[in-house]
Amino acid sequence: MWMETKMEVEEASRSHASRSHASLSRRGLKSLLLCTGDMEHLDKYIQDKSFVLQLAVWGLRGVTRVILANNPLSGALILAALYWASPWQGLLGTLGVLVSTLTAVVIGQDRCDVAGGLHGFNGMLVSLLMGVFSSAGDWYWLLLLPVCLGSATCVFLFSGISTLLDRWDLPAAVFPFNIIIILYLLCTGPNNPYFPHHPATPPGTLESNITDLIAVEVMRGIPLGVGQIFACEVLGPSLLILGAVCLYSPLLAVHALLGSAVGTLAGLSMAVRHESLYSGLSGFNGALGCMSVGGLFFTFSWRTHLFAIACAFLSAYADIALGNLMGTVGLPACSWAATLTVTLMLLLTGSLAPYRIPIGQVMAPEQNLRSRSQWEAGNTEERASTDL
Repeated sequence: MWMETKMEVEEASRSHASRSHASLSRRGLKSLLLCTGDMEHLDKYIQDKSFVLQLAVWGLRGVTRVILANNPLSGALILAALYWASPWQGLLGTLGVLVSTLTAVVIGQDRCDVAGGLHGFNGMLVSLLMGVFSSAGDWYWLLLLPVCLGSATCVFLFSGISTLLDRWDLPAAVFPFNIIIILYLLCTGPNNPYFPHHPATPPGTLESNITDLIAVEVMRGIPLGVGQIFACEVLGPSLLILGAVCLYSPLLAVHALLGSAVGTLAGLSMAVRHESLYSGLSGFNGALGCMSVGGLFFTFSWRTHLFAIACAFLSAYADIALGNLMGTVGLPACSWAATLTVTLMLLLTGSLAPYRIPIGQVMAPEQNLRSRSQWEAGNTEERASTDL
C-alpha cells in the first residue's frame, strides 16, 4: 500500500515536472518568435511612449533596411557588429541613420515610412561609405559635416524618386545612396585638402604579383560578402550581421549566403583581383540581388528560387562591368549593379508575375509565403462555393 502511494507520488511529480518543462519551452519559443519577423507588436507598444524611444526604434529599423530586413532587434545586433569592427564606422553609421530619420520627421514625410525605417537606411549607407573611402583616417571630425549633409539630402532624393517609381510599383531602394556617394566623391577628389579619399581600384585590374588563389580565403570571402553590404570586411562582425538577418528571416539569410557565393563564383570566372574575392567585394551585389528576389519582392517557390540565383549572377557580372568602367576614373560601382538589376527584375511579366508582391505589402519572406497560402486557400474556397 505504501509502495503504491510512493509510486503514485513520484509519477505525479514527474508528470508535473514534464508539464512545467513543456510550458517553459512553449513560453521560450513564443518569446523567440516575438523577436523575429517585422515585430509589428513593438510599434503598437511605443505609440504612446517618448519620442526618443520611438526615434531609437525607427533608427534601428532603418539600420536593417540596408540589408532588406525590418526588425529593430536585428538592427541592434548589426550596430553592435559595426562598433565591433570599427567604433568610428559605427559612430558614422549611427549618425547617418539618425540625421536622415530626423530630417524626414522635420520636413513632414509620411509617418508610416519614417516608422518603418525607410528614410534611414540611405543616410546610413552614405555615412559608412564616406568613412570607408576617406583617406584622412579614423576620428577625422571634419568628415561629420558631409556625413550630416549627405544623409539629410538622401531624404529629399528618396521622396522624389519614390514619387517617380510609384507609378510602376517599384521601390526607390538605394538609388539616393548611390547618387549621393558618387556626387560626393566627384566633388572632393583624392587630393582634396579637407575631404581626401582613396580612388577605387577596378576589380579587373591585373595582379602585380600573380600568385595562386588561397581556397580558404575565397571561402572566407563568402560570409564577408554579407558584411560588405555594410562596408564591413571583418569576419566576426560579418557573421553577427548574418545572424541578425537570420533572426529576421532564416530564408533571407540563406539567400544572402547563396547570393554571396554566386557572386564569388562569378568573380572567379572573370579572374577578378584576389583581394576582391578575399574581402567579399565580389559577393555583396550578388547577395543583395538574390535576397531581393528570393522571397522578399517575390513569394518564395522553386521558380523564384531559380530566378533569385539568376538575379545574383546578373548582379555580380554587372558589378564587375560597372566596377571596371567606373574604376577608370577612380569611382566605385557601389551597389548600382544590384539596384538596377533588381529594378529590371521587378518589371518582368509572364509566369513569374503572379509571384510578385506589391511594394506596400512586402514583409518577411516567411510571412509573405504564409499570406500567399491564405490568399490561395481563400480563392479556392470561393471558387468551390461558386461552383456549387
